[in-house]
Amino acid sequence: MRRILAIAIALVALIGAGFFWTRDRPVAVATEAPAPLPPAESDDEAPLVAPVSNVTPEQREARRFSRYDKDKDAAISRAEYLASRQKAFAKLDANGDGKLAFDEYATATIKKFGTADRDADGALNAGEFAATAPKRRETPACDCKS
Repeated sequence: MRRILAIAIALVALIGAGFFWTRDRPVAVATEAPAPLPPAESDDEAPLVAPVSNVTPEQREARRFSRYDKDKDAAISRAEYLASRQKAFAKLDANGDGKLAFDEYATATIKKFGTADRDADGALNAGEFAATAPKRRETPACDCKS
């Protein structure tokens, strides 16, 4: 008990000494205004604009098709199409007990594949696959305040 009391008194003494030691030190005070920034080279400079992607919708869709077409046979099989859903299912079924049935989870995807597979050959060509793309929202222009 005496040790704790001695440590507490020493701590209070150190804090007090620090307070008194720094109390009389001069504080820096700005007596002059800072120098103004140099003017811009030209006053008619264009405002900053957010970068715009130079990827066309066709290129974006080609990349998406390439990601799904794992065997690069220019067709997406049902198994290739559902592979991403299987990964998502595995993430949802974290404990691995299988209580989340894959067919229940992927019903919308299976229907979407069936609707997109217009020639019913069990694979999606590039045109059919393009119909499955999610609709992209346009990003609003920057409304930055200067």
